[in-house]
Amino acid sequence: MKSLRLILSNPRYFAPAWVFASLNILFGTWAIYIPLVKESLQIDKATLGIAIFFLSLGVFTIFPVASRIINRLGVGRSTWIGVLLICATAILPVLAPSFITLAIALFLFGATNGFTDISMNTLVTEIEKEDKQNFMSAAHGFFSLGGVLAGLGSFLIPILENRVLHMLMAILLVFSVNLAFYGRYRRIVAAPIEKEPFSFRNFKPLLLLGLVSFVIMGSEGAIVDWSGLFLKEVSMAPEAIWGAGFLGFQFMMTLGRFLGDAISARIGSAKIVALGATLAILGFVMVLTANIFMAVGGFALTGLGFSVIVPELFRIGGNIKGVESSQGVAFIAGTGYSGFLVGPVILGFIAEASSLSWTFAVLLLCTVLVLLASFLLRRRKK
Repeated sequence: MKSLRLILSNPRYFAPAWVFASLNILFGTWAIYIPLVKESLQIDKATLGIAIFFLSLGVFTIFPVASRIINRLGVGRSTWIGVLLICATAILPVLAPSFITLAIALFLFGATNGFTDISMNTLVTEIEKEDKQNFMSAAHGFFSLGGVLAGLGSFLIPILENRVLHMLMAILLVFSVNLAFYGRYRRIVAAPIEKEPFSFRNFKPLLLLGLVSFVIMGSEGAIVDWSGLFLKEVSMAPEAIWGAGFLGFQFMMTLGRFLGDAISARIGSAKIVALGATLAILGFVMVLTANIFMAVGGFALTGLGFSVIVPELFRIGGNIKGVESSQGVAFIAGTGYSGFLVGPVILGFIAEASSLSWTFAVLLLCTVLVLLASFLLRRRKK
């Protein structure tokens, strides 16, 4: 919990951590209104899926150019601009009067989310370099905390009965806290590096990190989408327990991220990726027993294992020799988002062709590959 205490006691670290929370507060608030937006626009699930695709398209559109913008403006200033942009665009999807305007609104919201994501991860990487302090994992814990706050905000739905007002309240919360603290990071710029001409030698570690990011975030997406269905159809759990797997996964992921920095400082990045993968493997084995309580515990253990891996990938990617930190972060974020969005779809075909048990068996195999990749990372570091 050292990094959490660091964030809560020092505005220099709280300021960027709150940006992480801000991103998920606004995204989560939009997400809880998706059913109502679908109903008010009178569109079917397929049409809604197309609209949400534009959110992903916006994210992917910004990734190739984000690092150039960040390097030109400075990482601190870019993060503040990202906050302003997500505050400006978060209101658009809940205001959309038609499918076309919803698709455009989600594209803009996705693009600003992607830009802010890369900026804030690069910012934390640079502060860690300057101060020799680890708090990347705890910053990602604040992202998870933002999702919890957005979820708690769902209790306001029957009270407010106005999604625009609800979103404006979330925007006001995000903007006001960031306004109070953005001066702590606004002037931070990326440390100059000795640039090298492109070579596969520099790209190779990024490729490995990107593949791990794709697998882990793809697995996260699968658990978010299918943990409840697994408990229902495979474990034959009663309805009251269908959400227990997801809740355990999210709670342990949040807890693990607040603990991860201290562990990383003690054992190193490669070892903590290996540790996280090992815990996740044990978690998937427990899930595949199909016993209700073992499966719920397995989802929680998998969340604990996954919690420390993605923050560590950003930390490693932002410190590769000859590669600008913003470029490394952008590549890992891009591959990770690809996994989160595409992975569940691919695994869905497996579930349709065979069963959910086979789907989670594939996730187990992929996590074993992540464990093997961690040994490659450790050997490269040596």
